[in-house]
Amino acid sequence: MPQKSVLITGCSAGGIGSALALSFQKRGFLVFATARTTAKIPAALTALPNVVVLPLEVTSRESVAAAVESVKKTLSEGGHTPGLDVLVNNSGVGMTAPMLDTDIDKARHLFDVNFFGVVRVTQAFSPLLVQAKGTLVNISSIAGEVSDIWTSMYCASKAALSHAAEGWRTELKPLGVSVVTVVTGMIETEFYANHDSAEDAELPAESFYKQIEAAIAQKRRGNLSERTMKADVFAEKVVGDVVAGKTGKIWRGTLASQIRFITTFFPTSWIVSYCFRLVLLLALILPRLSCAN
Repeated sequence: MPQKSVLITGCSAGGIGSALALSFQKRGFLVFATARTTAKIPAALTALPNVVVLPLEVTSRESVAAAVESVKKTLSEGGHTPGLDVLVNNSGVGMTAPMLDTDIDKARHLFDVNFFGVVRVTQAFSPLLVQAKGTLVNISSIAGEVSDIWTSMYCASKAALSHAAEGWRTELKPLGVSVVTVVTGMIETEFYANHDSAEDAELPAESFYKQIEAAIAQKRRGNLSERTMKADVFAEKVVGDVVAGKTGKIWRGTLASQIRFITTFFPTSWIVSYCFRLVLLLALILPRLSCAN
C-alpha cells in the first residue's frame, strides 16, 4: 500500500506541531516536519524514519515555494500516494496587550503568521492537496470562538482563521479536499513562554491600564494547571480524527468542550464581562499579596 504523507508547519520542540508530527509518524505517514528554524525541531523527532525536516517560514513566499519544491522532489521518488494527503497549518504566534497599547506593526505580523501565513501555505500546496484528494487541517483556538480581554488581536486572528476555513470547506469540497478546523483548548506547550519578550510585556508609563499591569502580566504567563491536556494526548486525538475522516470543526483540549457549550447557549458579551470582573478582582488582590510577602 502506498505511503501517505503529511506536512506540518511549526514543529519546534515543546509545541503542538512536533507532537502531531510524532503521532502521524507512528501511524506510518511520511512526515514533512517544518519550522522557521529547523534546529528547534526536537532531535527525537528528526532521528525517526519517514521524517523529512524542511525549513519553512510561513510569512515568506520564497521559503514556502522552496518547501513545495522539496516536497514534490521527495514524493516523486515513489512509494507514496500521489500528492500530499494532509496539510496541517499549525504555525502561530501570540500577543497579550490592551488594544490601546498594541503595537500595530506587531499586530500585522501576528496576522501575517496566524492568518495570511495559512492562506499562503495552503495556496502553495493546493495542487498537491487536490492531486491527493487530501485533507487541510487548520489549528485554530477557543480564542477564536470567544474574544478575551488583553488578547483581542490574537483572538481576532484565530476568529478570522476559523470563519474563513468554514468558507474554504465549501470551496474545496468539489475539488475533493476536506477541511478540518481544530478548535484547540488549553494545551501544555511552550506557547506562553515564547509568545512575548520581556520588552513587550511592560506597559508604557502613560497606559490607562498601568494600575492593573500585574493582572495583565499574569494573563501573559498563561493559566496552565496539572489538568491541562498534554500535547501528545491532544495530538493522538486530532490525528485520530483526521485519519477517521472527520471534517468541519472538531473541539479538542482542556476547556474546548465547555467553551463549545457556553458559546452555543450564552452570549459572548456575557462571557467577556464575567472574565473582566475576574481580572479586576485579581488586580485588587495581587498587589496586596505582594505587600504581604
